[in-house]
Amino acid sequence: MPTTYEYLLVETHDAIARVTLNRPEKRNSLSLALMREVNACLKEIGNSPDIRAVIVAAAGAVFSAGHDLSEMMNRSLNEYRQIFDTCVEMMATMQSIPQPVIAQVQGLATAAGCQLVATCDLAIAAEEAKFATPGVRIGLFCSTPMVALTRSIGRKRALEMLLTGRAIEARTAMDWGLINRVVPAAQLSEETFALARQIVEASPLILGLGKQAFYAQIDLDQQKAYAYTKEIMSMNAMAEDAHEGMSAFLEKRAACWRGR
Repeated sequence: MPTTYEYLLVETHDAIARVTLNRPEKRNSLSLALMREVNACLKEIGNSPDIRAVIVAAAGAVFSAGHDLSEMMNRSLNEYRQIFDTCVEMMATMQSIPQPVIAQVQGLATAAGCQLVATCDLAIAAEEAKFATPGVRIGLFCSTPMVALTRSIGRKRALEMLLTGRAIEARTAMDWGLINRVVPAAQLSEETFALARQIVEASPLILGLGKQAFYAQIDLDQQKAYAYTKEIMSMNAMAEDAHEGMSAFLEKRAACWRGR
């Protein structure tokens, strides 16, 4: 990953890229510049065959306080549209790249920061982490965060967060399905990397195929979802890595993935 960024730190370890939001003095608020950098970085990673999983982390005590409110004052309609278009594009890129994306969450994740966690494919949080969509309290309803939140935790729970602005604890977020697991803060990085390492044991081709299929079928009705996924599985079965994986299982040996 040769590109350098002003508001991101990017490092790679054993086919895992960690992208760290690096505006701790601004509570890692999602300024327009930061969102553009995240989007560009994820697209670069998406085109890299050497990267098989991505961790999204944050510097400092707060994961992300959401949109940078200093950029939200006295703007034109088109300027507001540009901010939210960029945010939506960033979230879409996160789910469209072939690599699974894991949020590593400490402290607060609020508004668009909570949306970021909900959009990631997986999420691990420290015990003290909290999640909220408090826009209703400042006169700016969290409408775009609502999209990802509702798809993660369902209508009633999402509406409770959206209408009250109340923060939920990490263990509640896990029970509701917003995050996968809760760990002590001292183990957060280690546990997130451990999950990423489990993921990269699989074929990168099959990981990408499966992630794409998951998001394509999730909002289809059952009949259409089965019609789509049976075609995906049929094509998957033709892949060289599928034959290698099944052969390795039957022969009780480690698979040698070729990414095709």
